[in-house]
Amino acid sequence: MSVSGPQAMRALDDALRDIRREEDDITKRIARANERVGKLRETESGQLRALAAVRLSPDVQSELAGKLSQAETRAREMLKNHAAAMADMEKTLAAKEAALAKLSTERQELLENAAEWQAEIDALDAPVKAALANDPAYGGLIAERNETEKVAIEADRKADMAEADREEKGRPYRDDPLFSYLWDRGYGTVDYSAGNITRILDAWVARLVGFAKARPNYAMLIAIPDRLREHAEKLAQDTDALDTRVNDRERAALDAAGGGKARTAIEAAQARVDAIDAELLTIEDAREDLTEKQKQIADGGDPTFAGAVDMLAEAIGGTGIEKLLAEARATRTDEDDAIVVRLEQTRRRITEEQLELDDERSRLKVLEARRRELEDIEFEFKKSRYDHPRSRFGNDKLVGDLLTEFLKGGMTAAAYWGQWRQSQDWTGSSGPIVPTSRSRSSKSKGSFPLPPGGFSPRPPSGGNWGGFSRPRGGGMSGGGFKTGGGFKGGGFKTGGGF
Repeated sequence: MSVSGPQAMRALDDALRDIRREEDDITKRIARANERVGKLRETESGQLRALAAVRLSPDVQSELAGKLSQAETRAREMLKNHAAAMADMEKTLAAKEAALAKLSTERQELLENAAEWQAEIDALDAPVKAALANDPAYGGLIAERNETEKVAIEADRKADMAEADREEKGRPYRDDPLFSYLWDRGYGTVDYSAGNITRILDAWVARLVGFAKARPNYAMLIAIPDRLREHAEKLAQDTDALDTRVNDRERAALDAAGGGKARTAIEAAQARVDAIDAELLTIEDAREDLTEKQKQIADGGDPTFAGAVDMLAEAIGGTGIEKLLAEARATRTDEDDAIVVRLEQTRRRITEEQLELDDERSRLKVLEARRRELEDIEFEFKKSRYDHPRSRFGNDKLVGDLLTEFLKGGMTAAAYWGQWRQSQDWTGSSGPIVPTSRSRSSKSKGSFPLPPGGFSPRPPSGGNWGGFSRPRGGGMSGGGFKTGGGFKGGGFKTGGGF
């Protein structure tokens, strides 16, 4: 059973939402555990005061109780402020999460609507092809465009060869220090300037290395590639201009066949999806910063919370109570023995809470890494336009067993993305050709190996759902029909980039 692009996009969105929700839950559990540790420290100090009341003289007991009580009061107030900060942070994050969910839902609805409009356009495939086949101007444009592209490709190849020659054949010139010296000074040109003695010495060096004969050869060697590259780029621009004219003809044929309304709707949907992607990235970046702050506060990174715990622990640790505990265990006094038992239970609970905290911290770290990897995959999914209504995936396990395996850590992000790439195909009238992805920037925080083709740089904001240029070889321009190198073998696409 195949999975459509919009269906796959929804599955990835749902998985990301679940991961973020679990991250929030773990963060809250860490915060509650830290608060429990703080309260257990208060209980511990109270039990120590009770033990001191039994074992110490009245003067020493009074001094100890006052010291602990003061520390407890201040720590309790700090913990209260800490809890309030956590509550505010959770409220802000909930608002961000709601905004993300709302935008994702709107985006998904746009994709689903676009699939229906695309079906209307696909149904007009035959009459549009017939109209274009009977349009001599269209046939002439296709021929001109393909010939121009052919020449542009050859010009690009020659420019590449010339640049390679410049690097290889120019190396002996650049490696000769005397030739490089004269070249850098502009010797033999109107730019050369030097005193009489220097001119005499430079002339001697020029005769020594045969500069007069070598200079024009090197000048031509380094200039030709630039001229060829300029020519190739001009031909590429001419091809793009012809692409635009071809797309205009195809749009006109589609509109004449009754597809104008659907095409306009798809273009509007694409524009809105681009805007949504920009909003999503902006909110995700803001949410990421808030999440980091929330985790710091929850895990005692907040100076207020850390100060409360440290102050209370210092007060408890500076009382010399360990000796009292040893003495209490050695006596048969029921009262101090009972206090010691409760104190030991309290400290055991503190140890258990600390172990649970360590476990939750480890889980959160793993989950955070997995979420960032999935965000990277989702971004590349959109960049490759795999969420397109015409996009199909033959392996439905990608949104089932394989997704679960990836989330559990049984599959690397690179391997999971490779499965998406291998399974993907296009349906309908000759689907889009996706540009080759470029290398990934440091903006995204994923750490897995790059898949074939690399990951695309994730911008701070702004999406890439529909805006790309026609690749060399007869691809699709940003918002046009796909000619496929000519009418007979190509078909058409909507003008909105779908």
